Amino acid sequence: MNSLKSVIRLHKWQLDEKRRALSELQNLADRLRGELDRLKEDVQREQETARGNEEVAFGYAAFARAALERGRRLTESIVQVEAQIAVATDAMAEAYQDLKRFELAEEERIKREREKLKQKENAMLDETALIGFRRRQQEENAGT
Repeated sequence: MNSLKSVIRLHKWQLDEKRRALSELQNLADRLRGELDRLKEDVQREQETARGNEEVAFGYAAFARAALERGRRLTESIVQVEAQIAVATDAMAEAYQDLKRFELAEEERIKREREKLKQKENAMLDETALIGFRRRQQEENAGT
């Protein structure tokens, strides 16, 4: 049954696409977390510099406000991406279940075909044995 193989191929492709999308979202979340970590490190460096130098301390307030705003935006973006990751994970799990369902159906179809073929072969062997038995019976009856 070619159509089932085509459906399986389609579902594999869809699953791969969902995996790629999930991977991209996870990479994005990792990049955003990395940016947030770098921002925190920058803020700490600027704080240390501002403590040691009064001239820099005047500009630190503007830097701190901008850094806080950037940190807030990054945090919001991370939350949004994590929500998208949850949705993408669910979609991927559903696609995987669909694929497995079709693969199991294909395996069951193949198993049934093998059983049918085995039954036909057994019937042919039984018929061959029966024909041989009848010939021997006829030869024995003809000889007596």
